Amino acid sequence: MKILFTICGRAGSKGIKNKNIREFLGKPLPYYTISAIDLFLKETTLDIEADIVANSDSRELLELMKNNPLRIIETIERDESLAGDAIGKIAVINDCLLKMEDRKHKKYDMIVDLDITSPLRTVENVEQLITKQFESKADVTTSVTTARRNPYFNQVMKTEHGYKKVIASNFTARQQAPEIYDMNASLYAYSPEFLKSGKGVLDGYCECIEMYDTGVLDLDHENDFELMEVIAKYLFSKNVQLGKIYYNI
Repeated sequence: MKILFTICGRAGSKGIKNKNIREFLGKPLPYYTISAIDLFLKETTLDIEADIVANSDSRELLELMKNNPLRIIETIERDESLAGDAIGKIAVINDCLLKMEDRKHKKYDMIVDLDITSPLRTVENVEQLITKQFESKADVTTSVTTARRNPYFNQVMKTEHGYKKVIASNFTARQQAPEIYDMNASLYAYSPEFLKSGKGVLDGYCECIEMYDTGVLDLDHENDFELMEVIAKYLFSKNVQLGKIYYNI
């Protein structure tokens, strides 16, 4: 099975300055993503031929990726047409696929994208994602966490006449409501055909794997970064599988 691993990151950041090249617990943030791929490829029993590519409009990030101590990383300097906040990440991943097919003269069976700002993942998470995508033959498989709130039970929205449940229901306990998950933007696996279609992540047949929810935060503000470091330091010392990613760098 030929897999293309993609690692995509923009230059700068509105919420956290230069977050994609920041150090996280003393190590460059993107190296946690490379470490997860490195350990997966070392430990998996799956028959995989893999390439890894980083795509960015940040020369600093691309240099950081080239100089990592773990794996050879191909780099793509992002086209101006794919830069900026208005461009969806799926378009960038598709650009990676097209350029790497041309560069390597091969067709990939799967594209796996790992987000730079999600350092808390395990080798098992990567293995589960790839296995689920391969066995289900889904258009896309993504990672999720169990939602802490449920729109059928304890989430409300503002209306012209006060606040009401997001989804009208008569459930009296959360356990009665449908199970709801948060997409945590950590891991995605795509079929190349679906990726090239230009459709959105949830526009096709989508499968999911569930990840440890406490280990994932959205890095939107400086205090998010600080809190993530506190959580990560604790988890790396208590959770062997999460700690492996850190100590492998």
